[in-house]
Amino acid sequence: MAERHIFKVMFVHQGKVYEIYARKVGQGSLFGFIEVEQLVFGERTTLVVDPGEERIKAEFEGVKRTYLPLQSILRIDEVTARAAALGVSKISSLEGGNVAAFPMPFMPPGSPPGDRKN
Repeated sequence: MAERHIFKVMFVHQGKVYEIYARKVGQGSLFGFIEVEQLVFGERTTLVVDPGEERIKAEFEGVKRTYLPLQSILRIDEVTARAAALGVSKISSLEGGNVAAFPMPFMPPGSPPGDRKN
C-alpha cells in the first residue's frame, strides 16, 4: 500500500504560531501564496479531547482550502503518517515578538517592468 503524504505546516498569524497538518501543500494559483488543502485533525485519538486542537479545529471548520502568504510561512515538513498521528495541531505564542521579518519584494530578478524593449 502506498504511503500517503502528510505535511506539517508552521506559520505566523496575528502574533501566534500555528501548526497544522495537511495532505496537500503546493504553490497555489494566487501569486505569493501557498495553497494548503485537506487539513488533518484528530488523527491521534478520538477519546481524548485536546482543547488546543479543538480551538484550531473550530477556526478551520468548513475550510476546504486555505491560502497562506509566503511571508507568514515558517516551515513546511513532510512527515510520516506515524509522526502526524503523534503530532497535534496547535496554536502557540510567538517568541521574540519585537522582531519583524525584513520586507522582501516579490519581483522576479531581471530588468524592471518599465525597462522592457520590444
